[in-house]
Amino acid sequence: MKNGNMGISRIAFWLGIGALGLLMLLLMIQIDRQWTRMNDITRLMQEQAQDIRSTRGVLRNLEQTVRTARIDTSEVDGRSTDTADRTDAFERARLATQQANYAQGDWLILAFGSGLTTLTPLVSGDAYSSEVQQYVLESLLVRDPDTLEWSGLLAEDWQISDDGLTINFTLRRDISFSDGIAMTAKDVQFTFEFIMNEAIAAPRSRAYLSRIERVTALDNYHVEFVFKEPYFNSLQLAGGLTILPEHFYKRFLDEPRTFNESRGLLLGSGPYRLKDPENWTPDQGRVELERNPRYWGPVDGSFDRIVWRIIENDSARLTTFRNGDIDVYGARPREYQRLLDDPGISERSKHFEYMSPTAGYSFIAWNQQRGGKNSLFSDTRVRMAMSLLTDVERMLEEIFLGYGQPAVSPFMPGSSQHNPENQPFPRDMEKAKRLLAEAGFVDRNGDGILQAEDGTNFEFELTFFQDNDDTRRMVLFLRDLYARAGILMKPKPTEWSVMVEDLRQKNFDAITLGWTSGIEIDIYQMFHSSQSMENGDNFINYSNPELDATIDAARGEVDEEKRMKLWHKAERILVEDQPYTFLFRRNTLAFVDDRISNLEKTGLGLNLMSVPVEIYVPADRQRNR
Repeated sequence: MKNGNMGISRIAFWLGIGALGLLMLLLMIQIDRQWTRMNDITRLMQEQAQDIRSTRGVLRNLEQTVRTARIDTSEVDGRSTDTADRTDAFERARLATQQANYAQGDWLILAFGSGLTTLTPLVSGDAYSSEVQQYVLESLLVRDPDTLEWSGLLAEDWQISDDGLTINFTLRRDISFSDGIAMTAKDVQFTFEFIMNEAIAAPRSRAYLSRIERVTALDNYHVEFVFKEPYFNSLQLAGGLTILPEHFYKRFLDEPRTFNESRGLLLGSGPYRLKDPENWTPDQGRVELERNPRYWGPVDGSFDRIVWRIIENDSARLTTFRNGDIDVYGARPREYQRLLDDPGISERSKHFEYMSPTAGYSFIAWNQQRGGKNSLFSDTRVRMAMSLLTDVERMLEEIFLGYGQPAVSPFMPGSSQHNPENQPFPRDMEKAKRLLAEAGFVDRNGDGILQAEDGTNFEFELTFFQDNDDTRRMVLFLRDLYARAGILMKPKPTEWSVMVEDLRQKNFDAITLGWTSGIEIDIYQMFHSSQSMENGDNFINYSNPELDATIDAARGEVDEEKRMKLWHKAERILVEDQPYTFLFRRNTLAFVDDRISNLEKTGLGLNLMSVPVEIYVPADRQRNR
């Protein structure tokens, strides 16, 4: 009888399990139906939004027709109106949406190799924060990635006066910030005045904009930039200004310290937004942007979300990519060929190897004053000797396996700014020792170390980012090179946030870093003596009156041929002075998840981070919702 009851209990148990499984199956079917229904609703809403945009486009065309008369009259004022050849900033993104497998959805998941200290515009100064901000903030103009010519983004039209001192922009009329407030010309005027307010910690931006006398909103949709003097890059300076919403940032004029010390005050008109535009903090360990549902542009960003994870260790970042948890991996030269041969990587990714025309350069910056006193590196002969001891060619071959090219100056090889007569220095130990002896550094006690006249050893610390294996290897290589010349270099591995603070306080002997570059760059920020003030980017206290005058003259010269001669002169001074030891420009060695479609190389490099967004994931390959 007992065994019989146990048998009935087991049957009841398994019947219960079966019923539970059936219920789970029905629940999953129901959830799947709900997802399908939600997707249908989302698609319907997107179609409606597209219809609304189309209507706006018609209205814009009508408005443009009405305004044509006013534009024509500007010719009477002597203003250029060569608008016929201007391209549409959304053309490439629009073509992407016409591809057969185009779909919206999924997440683009990326990784940063170090933590961010802040996302607040103007206060932040690193490339990582700029990468995030480009999806949130927008400028009046952008460069076409194919032609490199300017295209209208927030501005639909612009005119430059014959003397080059005045640029008038006509704004689009359907732009709103991500909180739904309409953008007008008053926001453009506010952005300029906010940056130029000395209470705001924006010396870098203020240095560039100082050439502008005023920015005036003529009405809601027309804004005028007036320059104090001619400036070769005036259109880029005005058109590249990212516009801040006055209603969001104005309150910080009354409490600038709150803004200057903030970590996540980021709101704009771009295709993506922070869910909470006021309270992002570094301790979140990631940055997550969601698609801006109020985006004004004719093409939405394709991804639902763009996420950056903070993974400081190189090996951990590769493992995360290998597991499919991030979409892009920037390979180090030593692992590049190995990863190409790795079926686990090659089967699920595309690889790209290229030197971007806007690739930045690496350098060692020699601090010339510390604590108000001249340093070892205030003497030009010492800096030159350090460059002659730095075997860049061998570093490139042995550490970076030839994936790069030596840098001579800040100017890109092949650009008009670079004078081919300036070539990288070959390593020259004997010449370096002669220069050091002339500067007073010789081995006075026979211990193999150079001493100054007062008997102190020639020793210094080289600060570098601690979590980059190649940089660590390079610094150890340099330590050995310098030691052969009797110089004691102490490697100082440092966290990124500490490095940023050291730069701000100029608290280092020497530091190795990199600058991003451009087609024609303005070196005022890094090398003009006026920029050695607190928070300025001349963080090595470098001063050369001849270079100051040359930079000033080049910036004010609108004749390209004459300006290039001035840049050549500036390059010669930098080569002779060696405020930095210019190291190299490195190739990009990127692996990108195979489900990311429409990747192309353009005149500006790979279009992976292009905004407006051109890449997408076909519907049948999406995996994140």
